[in-house]
Amino acid sequence: MAAPIALHLEFGGGAELLFGGVKDHQVTLPGQSQPWDMKQLLVWIRGNLLKERPELFVQGDTVRPGILVLINDADWELMGELSYELQDQDNVVFISTLHGG
Repeated sequence: MAAPIALHLEFGGGAELLFGGVKDHQVTLPGQSQPWDMKQLLVWIRGNLLKERPELFVQGDTVRPGILVLINDADWELMGELSYELQDQDNVVFISTLHGG
């Protein structure tokens, strides 16, 4: 069984409003038989951190278009997106690039 992993999650560009206005979250994901990946993290975030309007954050099993995702300061597209296996102490940032007007 894989050990629990600690992550720093950050929400910005207005995305923090969906999480009770809290930008920074230190979380520990429980140990499980398979390594945690980004797809599982999004399910966990939706069930444990997201406070309102999930349709503004997730679409299907991924983030909604217009949300930039960085893993350790690199675009998640370079890291394998949903299949990226999370590592202890990873820093994952979600930034909304959509602005109302």
